[in-house]
Amino acid sequence: MTERSSITTKHPAVTVRLWDESDRPFLRTLFLRARKASWTWLSGENWRLEDFDSVTLGEQIWVAECEGKRAGFASVLTNDHFLHSLFVDPDWQGQGVGSALLEKVHSTFTRTGALKCLQQNESALRFYQRHGWYIEAQGSAPDGDYWLLHWRRAR
Repeated sequence: MTERSSITTKHPAVTVRLWDESDRPFLRTLFLRARKASWTWLSGENWRLEDFDSVTLGEQIWVAECEGKRAGFASVLTNDHFLHSLFVDPDWQGQGVGSALLEKVHSTFTRTGALKCLQQNESALRFYQRHGWYIEAQGSAPDGDYWLLHWRRAR
């Protein structure tokens, strides 16, 4: 059974659903495009379409669609309530896609969630903070220093 939820924003309606294997080619391209557009401080010369496969392996993947087009995705390590990836196609940014994905991810968390946000990705940090995430700690990874953020369901 496919789980879907529709979120109406001030922009086109966003539908969020569980991914299907037929999404893979589109999400590979979206992932590569979005990283190149958003992570401008990294060279990206070694990034490949297949990176999507290894980054999301074993994760629950949610796909956002707008006007019949795949516009973004989020992948979650469900056992840890850890949002591993959230990427929106550059053509759909600022139109409620990321918010719809994040709302769906929040609905899957029992009480709290966590994610890592690269410190140089200031726009992503502001996005998460607007949605109730707060900085808990910091660390380092091959792509750069990051913030560890937590989210807690309101009681």
